Amino acid sequence: MKLLYIHQHFATPKGAAGIRSYQMARRMIERGHRVTMVCGRGTDGQTGLSGPFRSGLRRGSVEGIDVIEVDLAYSNRDNFLKRTRTFLAFMFRTCRLVFTEDYDVLFATTTPLTVGLPGILGRWLRRKPFVFEVRDLWPELPRAMGVIRNPLVLGAMSLLEFASYRSAHRLIGLSPGIVDGIARRGVARQRIAFVPNGCDLDIFSPDEAPRQPPGVRDDDLMAIFAGAHGLANGLDKVLDAAAALRRNGRDDIRIVLVGNGMCKPALMARAAEEGLDNVVFLDPVRKTELAGLLRRADVGLQVLANVPAFYFGTSPNKFFDYLAVGLPVLNNYPGWLAGLIGEADCGIAVPPDDPEAFAAALCAFADDRERTLRQGRNARRLAETEFPREVLADRWADWVEGAGKKAGAR
Repeated sequence: MKLLYIHQHFATPKGAAGIRSYQMARRMIERGHRVTMVCGRGTDGQTGLSGPFRSGLRRGSVEGIDVIEVDLAYSNRDNFLKRTRTFLAFMFRTCRLVFTEDYDVLFATTTPLTVGLPGILGRWLRRKPFVFEVRDLWPELPRAMGVIRNPLVLGAMSLLEFASYRSAHRLIGLSPGIVDGIARRGVARQRIAFVPNGCDLDIFSPDEAPRQPPGVRDDDLMAIFAGAHGLANGLDKVLDAAAALRRNGRDDIRIVLVGNGMCKPALMARAAEEGLDNVVFLDPVRKTELAGLLRRADVGLQVLANVPAFYFGTSPNKFFDYLAVGLPVLNNYPGWLAGLIGEADCGIAVPPDDPEAFAAALCAFADDRERTLRQGRNARRLAETEFPREVLADRWADWVEGAGKKAGAR
């Protein structure tokens, strides 16, 4: 089977972005299929290709994956208007490839939602099986966050969402809330598979050598956040907690924020202005380097803005990276991840918008290191039993192969 795989933010382990699509594509190749990956040029992720672009494209093989990289740079530091232009430009370039590439099954994964249009065209105009993977519910999330208010834009996005869901032969949701959201749009449950993000147990091995970041002492409790610094991440609440730690005289806890995003300059300026030297900012690092930072850390921070749509509608890469390396997790919003943490006793979940509770949880981790270590072991056990990447990749591949077989693709 030949799979055309569309993911604008594709990255390999050489980059700093999530590698779900890389791992899924590799599993399809291991099962005897051919994969063509269509992606954009991200600043924080590495596609594995080098060399010049010709007519806005470059193409090459990356570990058996045929990669087509569109010369459209994207960064989570970009403002909303620039992101929108990039998403639309990628959509139009990809629509053309849908008609020129040779494939049996078309697979598209969000974000952005605009990758649904190439899937719709492939389904109805080329009569190819279409599998649509949903990582975030759009336009539900941007509407809930207030990022998009224009009713015409929201209406157009809602129409594209509906058309993408109804056109797809099969769908994949990365969280229980996403699966429910797809079903609410009238899609039969038997057409939707739940395949969450997974744990890369080989990359994030507990045997990885620790990497000590600057500004962190050997005996400090180190709490780490590794991800985008955007509006959705709500990292201002982490700085609120850091200020609470300062007020309470706790100088034995350091918070390390790794990544980039449009909010990072403002966060750094606030930390400097308020003298929050218990917060350390680091640039994004590739996955292999991140493993060393996580090995030095004592706690992983799973932080989002207090938006109810996030509670059951996200499946963050960073959460599963923390589990893989054996870090207990401090989570600041309710939902399915908070439930997992409680059931597995692998961390602490605190109420949203409560910096004192957040700071108290960090103090609890620092004051009871035995409990912290035990919860870390529980986190690794959860990674090994419920979320190993190879098991989830096979579940994903079975679902995608099934779409091809049902339509007679070979």
